[in-house]
Amino acid sequence: MLLLLLVLTPHADSGSIVKFLPGFESSLFPSSKPGLYIGIGEEEEVQLFYYFIKSENNPKEDPLLLWLSGGPGCSSTTGLFFENGPVTFKVDGYNGGSPTLLSTTYSWTKVANMIFLDQPVGTGFSYAKTQLLDTPSDSGEAKRIHEFLRKWLSKHTEFISNPFYVGGDSYSGKVIPATVQEISKGIDLGFEPQINLEGYVIGNPVTDTEVEHNLRIPFAHGMALISDELYESLKRSCKGIYENVDPLNTECLKFVEEYNKCIARINQNLITRPMCKVLSSPRGYIEELVLPSLSVPFTDCYRYTDLISSNWANDESVRRALHVVKGSIRKWVRCASFDTPYNVDIKSSVPYHMNNSIKGYRSLIYNGDHDLVVPFISTQAWIRSLNYSIIDNWRPWMINNQVGGYTQTYANKMTYATVKASGHTAEYKPEESSIMFQRWLTGQLL
Repeated sequence: MLLLLLVLTPHADSGSIVKFLPGFESSLFPSSKPGLYIGIGEEEEVQLFYYFIKSENNPKEDPLLLWLSGGPGCSSTTGLFFENGPVTFKVDGYNGGSPTLLSTTYSWTKVANMIFLDQPVGTGFSYAKTQLLDTPSDSGEAKRIHEFLRKWLSKHTEFISNPFYVGGDSYSGKVIPATVQEISKGIDLGFEPQINLEGYVIGNPVTDTEVEHNLRIPFAHGMALISDELYESLKRSCKGIYENVDPLNTECLKFVEEYNKCIARINQNLITRPMCKVLSSPRGYIEELVLPSLSVPFTDCYRYTDLISSNWANDESVRRALHVVKGSIRKWVRCASFDTPYNVDIKSSVPYHMNNSIKGYRSLIYNGDHDLVVPFISTQAWIRSLNYSIIDNWRPWMINNQVGGYTQTYANKMTYATVKASGHTAEYKPEESSIMFQRWLTGQLL
């Protein structure tokens, strides 16, 4: 039975009961706890919106997982509806308007309580009461998320003792390790409530964009997207630097241009999926679909990821059910990355991984092995740079006697895994991703 608990009121002094959510053909919404928004800052000028969903197993004892979507600036509904949440949109037969919601089979809420957080401010339904003096940033978000969590636990004291994890994918690979470090510092300083921090999990993590971009070309070669001859020419002329090429190195620039032509029609989020140049939407107009980027991933020609979620979140009945503060935002968009100012102030999150390892926190780092945005070889490169010994050698991990991917475990309590034939997010292989997470969370070998 699906036990979906959404925290559904903006007022800390009163609660509300939600028996249904528009588009969801079920009444399995038990009574909620106060607080749909958590105010951040001395004057609580930042109001962070979240969805809280109880574990379907044993909410009182199961871990609490805070999920951050990437972007930066993509709503947590990306995870909730498209990756690892208990509900998704009904796509078959969709012809516009507010969509129908369906229960999913492989939700991570099978074993964990989950908070899906809209951050930074300006993302999803999160908003600022006044104009902010500081532009949101990687390090700043780590501090805000830490404050959010402490205030959330102060309102939900029954979860203080539950094992706590931070999770996410894509660009959150910059923010999550810094957030774990902030929480750890707070524990050492005796901040209340004391958070029972156990570790973190990140999929296809943006870690050091320069390294990741430079390793896309070796990955593309290994996947037969470019020829041996072009790859050798690139290596010879560019010497491994394919991003921000010296403008005087015209030979390298010429070969990089050839590379770009080779991948121009590749769906970078999952190279085995088709990519559309144009799409006729259900409302009859033509939408231009650009190349996938770190900011705005999409699935394929027929999922309407942005359109369908936007139609849902902009429906007035949905906003009333969620108790969204009127006038707080105008039009909801799934990814506000191109419209919201943001300061990328963490060049590499590798030092944060190192510090978290020294503190003894567990981590699961995984890649869909057909992702060109953050290729698995770039993740493996920074993990090697940590110089931790291997305690479980590279091997396949299995589901029903089939290879689900490959894994390796390190002495710093870090588990690395690939998800075979998957892409940039967990939505491409939900069963495999869910099983991988459940095994790791419960301390089993993958």
